[in-house]
Amino acid sequence: MTENTPFISTLLEIEPGWIDYNNHLNMGYYTVLFDRAADQVFEGFGFGPDYIAAHNHTTFAAEFHVRYLRELKLGDRVRSSFRIIDHDEKRFHTFQELFHEDGWLAATGECMTLHVNLDGPRVAAMPDFILTRVRAMAASDARLPLPEGVGGKIGIRR
Repeated sequence: MTENTPFISTLLEIEPGWIDYNNHLNMGYYTVLFDRAADQVFEGFGFGPDYIAAHNHTTFAAEFHVRYLRELKLGDRVRSSFRIIDHDEKRFHTFQELFHEDGWLAATGECMTLHVNLDGPRVAAMPDFILTRVRAMAASDARLPLPEGVGGKIGIRR
């Protein structure tokens, strides 16, 4: 990640079992792609299996919104951006854009992620070593203009 640039994932591949009867990526697998890219960021924050084992805390997605903008098909490869829009000590609001390797935007995903103590389970504050990393990414991302689609709502326009 460099200044004025959001995190960008490694290339992610469409798997054959993800293609539906319309011969394009089934809607649920856009979320899988976003999740795999987010895992790359979360690893940098310090989340993951080792964190769960050591602290009995993890993250849960509380809400996730996808906008499907262009079809993806078998053989396509994509990268996902990841940006923190807002955060506090217990949660973070993120926005991702899924780009085809040729550069066009296929989808966006917006998430509210909770930090959870599995003893409850209940929402809990992140430890300082993780919160420091979240704050650093949020500060870097705050320098960027908000991407189109943040906070969008669904409805029938009349």
